[in-house]
Amino acid sequence: MSRVSEALKPNTKMVPLPSDYIVPERDVNEIPVLECRHLGIDFGGLHAVEDFNLTVGKTEIAGLIGPNGAGKTTVFNLLTKVYAPTRGTIMLDGQDTAGMSISRASQAGIARTFQNIRLFSSLSVEDNVRIGLHNQVHCGMMPGIFRTPRYWKSEREFHEKSLELLDVFDMSSYAGITAGSLPYGAQRRLEIVRALATNPKLLLLDEPAAGMNPSETADLMQNILKIRDQFKISVMLIEHDMDLVMGICEGIAVLNYGKIIAKGTPEQIQENPQVIEAYLGKSREA
Repeated sequence: MSRVSEALKPNTKMVPLPSDYIVPERDVNEIPVLECRHLGIDFGGLHAVEDFNLTVGKTEIAGLIGPNGAGKTTVFNLLTKVYAPTRGTIMLDGQDTAGMSISRASQAGIARTFQNIRLFSSLSVEDNVRIGLHNQVHCGMMPGIFRTPRYWKSEREFHEKSLELLDVFDMSSYAGITAGSLPYGAQRRLEIVRALATNPKLLLLDEPAAGMNPSETADLMQNILKIRDQFKISVMLIEHDMDLVMGICEGIAVLNYGKIIAKGTPEQIQENPQVIEAYLGKSREA
């Protein structure tokens, strides 16, 4: 493990719930932000995800890892309602999300980023963030058409909120720059800022460190911790960078062939024979 990861390594005490899941001790008296119960989806005769059970604490940084093709992004697509599950239940902050559309799930408090950056490249950095603020639009169509005082008040509020969110990542000075002209790492950060603009309870990050150099990855780790602490939300990430995962995740679930094969703390996952076999193809010799 890198020196950076050791410095950031969480010392959170994880405690069991009555359901045999673990959450950070600080979240034990809170309703879990996410509960997946016997979740599954089939594509034809293929069980892409099967009997997926997971609980994530109110302010937990959780990891979902596994080999390529294990079904991790499919799980994120289920959580965000891109796919409707074939079976099982998804509870968000105690609310059953069955039947929700993608937009309704976003309003309920799930936000995500993607493996491949999906920004509006020709728009400004600020406009990309403002798009994420759509959940908080309180100005109707008519004030917008006639540019009433209510409309201009709303515009000022959106401008201030956008700059406030950008400032979390030290990006407010980029507000007027075209998003597509930003360096790669800054575009990654902007995508996270836009997701935060939706005011989520659960932020899903799909391979956020992909393509980043070690310095950018170290900054990302600090920013994820900042998000958890400043916004008091849960962050769940898919990631192949094990330094990042083991450095900041408090609880980790390992997926292989659509099924969870292990759940636990970073230390437990690192020593789990099934996890070692899934990644290396054979158990580690004693």
